[in-house]
Amino acid sequence: MLRKIKNRFLILAKNTFQILELILLFAQNNLTNRQFVYISSVLVAVSSALAVIVLKTFAHTVFNFANYIDSIFHLPYSNSILPIVGILLTVLVIQKFLDGSIQKGTAQIMIAIANKSGFIPQKQMYAQILTSSLTVGLGGSAGLESPITITGAAFGSNYAKHYKFSYKDRVLLLACGVAAGIAAAFNAPIAGVLFAIEVVLADMSISAFIPLMIASATGALTSNIILKEDILLHFTEKLTFNSANIPYYVAIGVIAGFVSVYHARMFRKIENYCAKLGYGPYKKALIGASFLALLIFLFPTLFGEGYESIKALSSSNPEEILNNTLLENFKSNQWILLFFVAITLLIKSIATALTLGSGGNGGNFAPSLFVGSYLGFVVAKFFSLIGLSSNLPISNFTIVGMAGVLSGLFHAPLTAIFLIAEITSGYNLMIPLLIVSSISFAISKKMEGYSMDIKTLVKKGIVFTSDKDKNLLSSIEIKSHIVTNFVSINITDTLETVIKKIENSTQLDFPVVDLNQNFIGIAEFKVLKHYIFNPDKIKNTNLKDLVNYDPVVITAYDTIETIMSKFTESGMYKLFYITEDQCLGYVKKIKILESYREKLNSLRIE
Repeated sequence: MLRKIKNRFLILAKNTFQILELILLFAQNNLTNRQFVYISSVLVAVSSALAVIVLKTFAHTVFNFANYIDSIFHLPYSNSILPIVGILLTVLVIQKFLDGSIQKGTAQIMIAIANKSGFIPQKQMYAQILTSSLTVGLGGSAGLESPITITGAAFGSNYAKHYKFSYKDRVLLLACGVAAGIAAAFNAPIAGVLFAIEVVLADMSISAFIPLMIASATGALTSNIILKEDILLHFTEKLTFNSANIPYYVAIGVIAGFVSVYHARMFRKIENYCAKLGYGPYKKALIGASFLALLIFLFPTLFGEGYESIKALSSSNPEEILNNTLLENFKSNQWILLFFVAITLLIKSIATALTLGSGGNGGNFAPSLFVGSYLGFVVAKFFSLIGLSSNLPISNFTIVGMAGVLSGLFHAPLTAIFLIAEITSGYNLMIPLLIVSSISFAISKKMEGYSMDIKTLVKKGIVFTSDKDKNLLSSIEIKSHIVTNFVSINITDTLETVIKKIENSTQLDFPVVDLNQNFIGIAEFKVLKHYIFNPDKIKNTNLKDLVNYDPVVITAYDTIETIMSKFTESGMYKLFYITEDQCLGYVKKIKILESYREKLNSLRIE
C-alpha cells in the first residue's frame, strides 16, 4: 500500500515538473528577456524560501527538544551531546555523499561570480541544507544564514544555466536567490536586497533592483505565510529613542568595532589551527566537537544559533538565560549575570571556529548577531550597575549591538541597519543604528581592510570582488599556461655544449640546473651572445660565470597579480615557473593576456 502511494506521488511530482517546464519554455519563447527574468526571480525566491523553512523548522524543533530534555535533568547534558552527534553526522555525509568536500561561507558565492562566470555546482542546491541542518540543527554553534545564501545562490545559478541565461542575468538570478534567502530567514525584504548588493554583487545597474526586490519580497512573503513567528528572530516590544543616550551609543559603536575585529581574528586563528591538525576527518570532528561540547556544557546559550537567548536578553527578564546552567542558583545576582554574558560573547568566536573547523557546516551571520546582542547588554548593564546611568534602556542596546557587530564583521552597514530596523518592526532606533553601525564599520575597516568572509581569500589572491579586472585575472589558471617543452642546461656543461643546444632550440634563455636537476639560475642569450661567437672566449670561459643566479621567476605561491607585476617590472616576455627547486617550464606574458581577452570577450558576448 505504501509503495503504491509512493509511486503515485513520484509520478504526480514528475508530471507537475514537466508541466511547469513546458510553461516556462513557452514563457521564455514568448516573453521579452526582462519579463522572463522577473518570472524567474519569483521561482528562484520561492525555492530559496522553502529551503529556509526546512532549515529553520528543523533547527527550532531540535532546540525545543533539547530544552525539554534539560528541563527534566536540570543540567545541559543533552546540549553537550547533540553537537558531537551533529558534527560527526555532517562529516559522514560530506565524506560519503559529497565527495569529501563542501563549500562554506558567502565568500564562495563571490568566487563563483568572480572566477567561475556565476556557475555554482548543482550539489550546493541540497548539500548546504543537509549538512547545516545536521550541524546547527543539532546544536553546532554557528548560523544557518550562510548555508541559506549559498543554497539560494545555487538555485539561481543552476536555474539560469538550465535556461541558458547570459552571464549578467545568471549573476542577477544568483543574487536573487541570496536576497530571497536572507529576506525569508528574517522576514526582512529590504535587508535581503541590501545584503545582495553590499556583500554579493561587486557592482550593479539600476535595472537589477527590480528583480532583487521581487525576489526578496517573494522570499519574505513565503516565509511569513508558512513559518511561525516564534521561529524567526523577531521583536514585538515597542522601542523608543532618547537623544540623551547618544554618548552611550557612540561608546557601544566603538566597542563593537574592536569586538568585531577580535571575533574575526580569533575565529581565523582557531579555524586555522583545526585545519593544521594531522588527523583524519572523523577523529578531527570528534576532538573539535568534544571541546565544543565542553563549552556548551559551561555556557549552554552557545547551543545552535542562539536566537532564543537574544530574545531573552532583550526582554524584561534577561536572567532567564541562566536557566539550566551551573549558575542557575545565582539568577538574582546581576553581577553574576553580567559576568556570564561577557564571557559568553568572548568565547562565541571559539565555539563557532570549533564547529566549522572540526568539519561542521554553518556561518558567522548568526554568531555576529549573537555577539552583538550580548555586547549591547553588557555595555548597558555595566553602566547601570556602576550607577553611571540607571535609566539606560537595556533592550535598546541589546538590539542595536547586533547591528554594530554585523556591520563590523561583514562590512555591510546598510544591511545591518535595515535588518535590525525590520526585525524590530519599526524605525524608532534608526539614529542609534546609524551611529553604531557606521562607527563599528569604520573601525573594523581600518583594522581589517576586508570583511571576515573574504579576508583569507584576498590574502591568497583568489578574489577581489570590487575590481573587475582583478576578478578576470584571478580566474586565469596559470598552470594551464605553462610550456613544459623546454631545454635546460647543466651547470657543468661547456660553452660548446651550450652552443649545440642553442642551435637545436628556439629558446633564447635556458634554465640552469645542477646534477640533481635542481634549479640554479638562468643562462640568458643577451649575455651568452658576447661569448659564443668568439672562439677564444668559448675556450676560456666557464658557464657558471655567465649564469644569472637571481633571476625573476614565477613560483607556486605567486598570485596572478604578482605574476603580472613581475612581467611588467622585469620587461620579460616569458618567465620560468619554479616549484620546490624544480623548473617545470615557462609562461609567456602574451598567452596570459590572450586568455584575459578571451574571458573579457565572452562576458561581452553573453
